[in-house]
Formats: sequence, structure tokens, C-alpha cells
Amino acid sequence: MSKFKSAMTAMALAMVAVSGAAQAEYPEKPVEFVVPWPPGDLEDVLTRMIAEDFSAAYDVPTAVVNKPGGGGGPFPGAIEVANAPADGYTIGSFIIAIPVVGPQIGIPELNPDPFVPLGNFLTYPFVIATSGDAPYATMDELAAHAKDNDVVLGHFGAPLVPTQVTMGLAKKMGFAYASDAAFDALDCNTLASGDVDVINTTLQLILPCLDDVNVLASIGSERIGLTPDAPTVAELAPELDVALWNGLFVHKDTPQDVQDKIIAVAKETMMSDRAQALAAETGALVYWQSASDVVAQIQSDIATMEQIGSMLAE
Repeated sequence: MSKFKSAMTAMALAMVAVSGAAQAEYPEKPVEFVVPWPPGDLEDVLTRMIAEDFSAAYDVPTAVVNKPGGGGGPFPGAIEVANAPADGYTIGSFIIAIPVVGPQIGIPELNPDPFVPLGNFLTYPFVIATSGDAPYATMDELAAHAKDNDVVLGHFGAPLVPTQVTMGLAKKMGFAYASDAAFDALDCNTLASGDVDVINTTLQLILPCLDDVNVLASIGSERIGLTPDAPTVAELAPELDVALWNGLFVHKDTPQDVQDKIIAVAKETMMSDRAQALAAETGALVYWQSASDVVAQIQSDIATMEQIGSMLAE
């Protein structure tokens, strides 16, 4: 072999080695977790736990950045993750709406879906609730009341899954909300202010006033341990059975070895005592669902949401 060829071969091997070393060094700079909602709810708290453990595991700074806005689009937090380099330094903590609804509502950055799931870690205790002094305490009583009275619904965004399920349930029960409005936060103050009559929100946000509200139903197929007397939407209308989950996502071109490092930390965090204690305190389900199972979950949820959309369009 000539000296020139030998030099070229050595250079090529060195480049491969450098490239491999660079990938092996991930993470070597700060990592950002993006939550497209305000701070304080369950996905935010659990994402902060993951970020803390990631920093401890790999000795790099981490930050959780809340980027709310849009209430059903345009999801600026998700767009930031979509536009970031596919290198694992920008990680999305997304609810079901981002991969299920986002590509369907005309957001160019989200259609086609630019993300790949790392895994789901949370199923929200999502509820339909009203104030304790409302003239109805069950969904049947609400349906009867709404036929002769205006009832206003507060939600996080009209296209979002819990809103669609809530409106679908109303239609199945023979009534419609007189009007509705989107909010960035739906908590005790929302009901106390009288701005709306009924809200769909996570139980976490109304825990401080749980004794002063009526939970009419929970969204999903399992009753919530903290509100065991409230039926599930699936009990009232089985075709509306959709669980409201949250997971970690990155750009689909992110290297697999980088994905694996993020997954390893997040999975361990969800099994930790502090994460499971949060589940017990809030009625949430905290777990780790693999990426392949999340892909199947998304496809199933898209089909269910299409069915709900057709029902609402009738």
C-alpha cells in the first residue's frame, strides 16, 4: 500500500473514531426539556424530576422550559422542539394532543409528525367538574339542567382531546353547552370566579378545593382513587374511551443511542419512590410505556378521535 493510501486510511479511521467519540460523549452541554403548558401540573412536576435525575446521571445542567400558548394550537413549545437540531438537547414533554391532534389542525411544523416517542410516563386524572353549589351533582342532572339553562364550559382548547370527549359526552347525553372558552389554566379560581359553570381539567389543579367542587366524571376507563364515586366517561359512553397521557418526544432523526440515554433516566425516575408518591397523592397513573407501545397507542387514539369528530359533526 502506498504512503498516500496509508495516510488516507489512517485519516478515515481517525474521523470515524472522532465521530464515535463525539456521539459517545452525549450529553456534553445543557439539555432542555420543553413543556408546552404552564408550570405546576403533573407533567411539569414529573418532567422536572426527570431533568433533575438526568443532570445527576450525566453531570450536565438541565432546564425545564414552560412554553404555554395556543390552547389547541399552535403549540409553540412543540414547534420549538420540532425546529431544534435532532441531537437530544431539546426534549419535548408532550400530552396526547401534540402527536394526535397537532398534525391534523394545520400547523405546518407538526405535519407530518416530526417526532418519535421515547416513552409515556403519565396518565392524567382528568375530570369534568363544577362548583359545589351548582344545581347539579351528576352528569344526568347536568344534562337535565342544560336543556332549560345556559351552561358555559371552560377547557384548554376546543380541538384538544379532553374537550372533544367532554363535548361528545354532552351530545351522547342529549344536551350542548351554551358556550365555551379556552383557558391556559383551569383551577379553583376558574370556578370560584363564575367565569364558567363546568371545567375539564386535571385533578391536580383542583385538589386544593376538592371539598368545594363536584367531580361529575373522569375521562378515561379507570375511576380515580381520590374520586371513586365519580363515573368514568367510558362507563357513560364506551365509544369515548380515551386516556389522557403524557410522554417524552424528540425529533425523529435523533440518534438511537441518544434516545436510549434519555429513556434510561426517565424510566428510572418514574419507578422512583418520589414519583410513585406523587401518583398516590394525586390519583395519577405514573409508569413507563415503551416507545413501540406508544406508537401503537397513538394510532389507536387517532382512530378514536376521528370517530368522535365524526359524531360531533353530525
